[in-house]
Parts: sequence; structure tokens; C-alpha cells
Amino acid sequence: MKEKKKPADSLIKLNSVRKDLSRLSILVPLLMYFVLTICTAITVQPGKMVVIGDATMPMQSFTGVFTSLANIWLVVLIIYYKKPGFVLSMLFVLLSFVMLVFGLFVQKNLMNITGVFTSVFTIMMLIILRLNQVKNDKEHKRVQSLFEQTATALVNAIDAKDKYTHGHSTRVAEYSRKLAELNGKSDEECEEIYYAALLHDVGKIGIPESIINKDGELTPEEYEIIKQHPVLGEQILKSISEFPYLSIGACAHHERYDGKGYPYGLKGTDIPEIARIVSVADAYDTMSSKRSYRDPIPQQIVREEIVKGIGEQFDPVYARLMLHLIDIDTEYEMREREEVRALSGKNELTVGKYRSEVSNGLLITPYMSTVYMTVTPSNKLPGRSPVASMILFDSLDGRVHETQKQIDELNYFEYGEVWLDGRTAVTGARKMHTSTADTGDSSLTKPNEYKIEAVKYKDHALINIKTQTQTHEVIIALSDSTRYLYIALTGEHCRISDVRTEKANVKTDELFIPRIAEKISYINEPAGDIPNVQVDGYRTESSLGVEIRDGLTLSFHARSLPTARLVWHCPFIDLFCADDGMVGGKNYRDLAFMRFDGEFWESDRACKTELNVIKKESFGGWEAWKEYNSQGFDTTVTFKVNGGRIQIITENAGILIKSTAVMTGIDKKIYAALTGDQVAITGINISLPETAESTDKAAE
Repeated sequence: MKEKKKPADSLIKLNSVRKDLSRLSILVPLLMYFVLTICTAITVQPGKMVVIGDATMPMQSFTGVFTSLANIWLVVLIIYYKKPGFVLSMLFVLLSFVMLVFGLFVQKNLMNITGVFTSVFTIMMLIILRLNQVKNDKEHKRVQSLFEQTATALVNAIDAKDKYTHGHSTRVAEYSRKLAELNGKSDEECEEIYYAALLHDVGKIGIPESIINKDGELTPEEYEIIKQHPVLGEQILKSISEFPYLSIGACAHHERYDGKGYPYGLKGTDIPEIARIVSVADAYDTMSSKRSYRDPIPQQIVREEIVKGIGEQFDPVYARLMLHLIDIDTEYEMREREEVRALSGKNELTVGKYRSEVSNGLLITPYMSTVYMTVTPSNKLPGRSPVASMILFDSLDGRVHETQKQIDELNYFEYGEVWLDGRTAVTGARKMHTSTADTGDSSLTKPNEYKIEAVKYKDHALINIKTQTQTHEVIIALSDSTRYLYIALTGEHCRISDVRTEKANVKTDELFIPRIAEKISYINEPAGDIPNVQVDGYRTESSLGVEIRDGLTLSFHARSLPTARLVWHCPFIDLFCADDGMVGGKNYRDLAFMRFDGEFWESDRACKTELNVIKKESFGGWEAWKEYNSQGFDTTVTFKVNGGRIQIITENAGILIKSTAVMTGIDKKIYAALTGDQVAITGINISLPETAESTDKAAE
């Protein structure tokens, strides 16, 4: 099956289409110019008369009118399309000028004299207009550059004051721009939102450093002081009359959708949209970044907090867009990064006793990661032979943990350890296999240099450890296909330095890693009308597509995988178009998907959702819901179609979902497929009303 496209692909394509249409809009003034040019050519013909009311006039009387209108459209081309418009305008005027000169001197048509002088004047006018435009553009760029430098200086001043929020403003600005783009904002609007978010914390300049940098939580009195930074930010920025939108983010980013925020207690859509965007971006980055009183919160827990805040702390529209950004951020790129990026935090590590120092984890994916490093003896315990190793693990925060409390809270799981001399130790992995070849990597120039290549595909991983003269190949059969795989550097009596990492941009396939253990499957059960499907991660696999018709029902058994621990680890219903009815198939168009926990995502502007989720008395809470999924359940999904409206109905563990997808402008067949996140779906049966089934049989 082809790799499924991310839901964001549809919106990216939509934005691309919009830009293409914007470029095509230049055809309108061009068409008008051609029409007016043709009219001008008709009116210059001698002897032609035109009757207007009771008056008869020579057609040549209108030549000047059409010529002037044509020139106006040339000016429009330059004003709105700048350099491309100028090039096209000059091309058409010069072409017209050459034809007029040809008619004057070769065909001896003296009527062209006026046109020749008019063309010369037009050429001069267009050149002057363009030169003035270039001058204004340069001035605008200078002002824009000055503005950007000033904004950056203010942000740097904030970062310098608050040691715990380095890069916070920039990240919030980037997340805010992404949210605006996903909601279809124009490039200009996205730019305004970016800078409003960039300066949202400028008011902290007026807050004492003793409060901003306090270790531990604030007292009520200190909290009241820091709550003044939105008002201070508004006062600082509102005087910039050229950019009035800047003060909005600073003033209102701590307002809440339920009206319980500050400083003014605004509620719902009374809160400016820019502030509603910045609010959710700011909350996300605050939770996913380190603070004086805590480490970064794992992304999945952050997601749960945003879900809890929908309609209370956050605007539902932008909260759901942020959830979508989290879902497609499979490698957790949206988080605070330390200045040294190699191995997500450290490019040098000095280890005395065994595992006394451990680097942060490097996430291993189907895209080959390469790590270069140098290993020398540690100066902590001189005279000892240096031994470097890699810990293979998974955890919510991508870090190695030792205490039982952290292991439980952060879902830490260790597969084993691999030493750079090829030795291995197995803990949670099913199996490891090592082989050594007497061929190394000639690009390594020193005996103590290492090149490590690591890649993961589902339940297997491959690590190549290369020196100048040898290669150790380690194949790991992981415990399952759903957990992540991180590699952390550690060892004993060693100094690991000059660490740098690279990542390939081509995805490996299943055949790249030799299999040393059987596939882990939770779908070895009899199939129904279509094959069973095991979804190890967020929409990584999908069932075959089924054409949606009125009265269609899909019945199946669903069970979350043993590693599932979150509410949204459940089945999804995916709506899409494709010529071959396959997810990711020919002319694939992702329209929307619905989770069985009641969330709905629109992937295409042609689809609008009317969401109706009812928690019945039998609903026992989300912990009971997760247990219900882990035990497995039989369920039925019914589709009702009325024109462009597709209603999806299902009920599970006390959650009744009646969601309607309203389609506009789609003239292709719409299909449904079963997918999800960390779930096994078996026994899929398809049922249609008798009338539809009899029609199908007759067609066959």
C-alpha cells in the first residue's frame, strides 16, 4: 500500500492553488488590454462611421478613448504586478510601436503618426512609473528591515531578562504563523500574526528580574505583578501607529475563551483573533519548554491539556488546529531546543563511572541518521581504557531515566545497550544480532573516530558502527512496532566529542533491514469482506477504501494495541477521494477524518464539519473509555448521504457520535477507510441497503 499523505498536505496544496490563481489573475488586465487594442485597431480605419442616437460620428473619434483605456490597463499591470507587469507592458507597447513605425514608413500610412508619438510617451511614462516604484520598494524594504531589526532587538532584550524562556517568543511566532496558514489566512495576515506573536511578551521588560527568574512557583503577590505584563506590552506597542496589530498579541494573549483570563476578562470572539491564535501557541510552547520549577512536559501530555482547554482556555478552532500540528509532528520537532543540536542537546560528553553521564536521545526513524564522534580517555579517571556505548530506549521526553517514579511517569522502556566495539546487552528488545566485517570507512581519518548509522523500520532497527578498519552491524528486533527508538550516548572512562549528526531525506523500506524475528501482529484473525489492518502509529496504515452510499454500514472489531495509553489511541474513519479508491492512490484527496473519541479533522476546504458528540449516562469517563478500547469491542458505523451531506453515526462506551461532513464542489466518488492510532481492526464487514445491493448485482 502506498504511504499515506499527511492531512496537512491537502491544505498545503490548497495554498499552492491559491498562489497559482493569484498569478493567473494577471490574465485579466492582459485580456482587457488585448480587447482595447483590437478596438483601437478597428477605430483607426478611415471612412468608418458609427451612429449614436440621432448623431453620426466618425469611428476615428473613439481611437483616443480606447488608446487611453489600454494605457490605463498597462499602468494597472505595473502597479499590481510590479516587475512582471512592467515587463509585459513594455513588451506589448514596444510591439505596438514597431507595428506603427512599420505602417508609417513602409506602408506610408500617415494616420500612424499620432500612434507613434503616443507610444513613445507611453514608454516614457511606464519607465518613470517603474523607476518610482522601485524607489518606493527599496524604501519599503528599508523600513521593513528596520522594523524586523527593532522587533528582534526587543525579543533579545526579553530573552536576556528571562533565562528560562530563551527562544520562546520566536517559537510562539512560528507556531502562530502555522496556525494562521492552516486556517487559510493570506500571506500578509500570516506575517502580521507572526510579528504580533513575536512581541507578545514585550511587557516583561517592565517586570522585576527577581520575579521573572525566580526558582519555584510565584507567590500570589508576585503573580499579580507578573499579570501586569500584558498591559505594559500594550502601552509599549500601541504607539506604533504604522503597525496597530502589534499590541493585540501583547495585550490579550492571556485572555481565556471562557472569560476567566486577564487583564480585561474578554470572552469568546470578543477576544481579537490574533490574540486567540497567540494564546494557544504560547500555552503549547510554555508547556513543552523547560521552566525553573519543572522539565519540559512530554508532547502527548501537552496535547491532553490542550484538549481539556478547548472552549474554556482556548478558541476551539485554533486549539483543534494546534492538535493537528501536534499529531503530524511525529518526531517532536515543535519544542525547545538547546543551542547545541547534536544528539538533541550535547556534542561533548565526559563520562567517569559507568553511565554517570548520558546524552539526550536521538530519535531513530525510517530516515537514516548518521552520527560522527571522537572517543578519547576521560580526564576524570586517567589511565582507564575509554569505553563508549549507546543506550537504546523509548520515553515520552526522549531522555534516559533511572528512578522508578520517572520510569512510570514518562513511560520509559529500555531495549538494551550497544558498545562501540560491537558488544550488546539485551533488556527489553526481543533479540540482537551482531556481525563484524574487516572493512571500515575511509572517510574517517583517526583511529578513535566513529561513524554510526542508525535506522528503524517498524519492529526492527539496524545500527552500523564504523571505524577506519572495521564495521560492526547490529540488528535489533524491537519489542513492538509502536514504541519510538531513541539512542543516547554514554559509556565509561571516556570523553565523547566532536559529535555531529546528519539525517537522510529518503525513507528506507522493510527489505533494508534483515529480519531476525517474526513480525508482531495483532490481526492474525479471520478477515471479513476486506483485509484486517494494524495501525502502529498515527494513520500509518489504512484499510481498503469503501465507496460511501446512503445506508452503508461498516462493522468490525477494534482493539487498542498493548502500548496504547492515550484517549486518541483508537479507530478513525477517513473520508477521501481517489480514482482507484485507495488511500494515497491516484489523484488522492484527503477530505476529513473522525476519531472514535469524538474529534473530527477537516483536511480539505471542500469539507465542512458539523460535529455532534453526546456523552450518555453510560459513559464512565476517559479512563474507562481507554480500558474499553484495550479490552476490544465490536462496533458499527453507519453512513447517511443526502446530496453533499454525509452523516457518520457510531456509539461506543457511552459516546454517541453523529458527525456530518458537508462537501462542496466535489464531483468524484467519496470513499471511507478505517485507520487510527495504535489500534488493530479486524473482521471488517460491509453492508448496503437491499436496494443498493440489488443494483450492484444487476450492474455486475
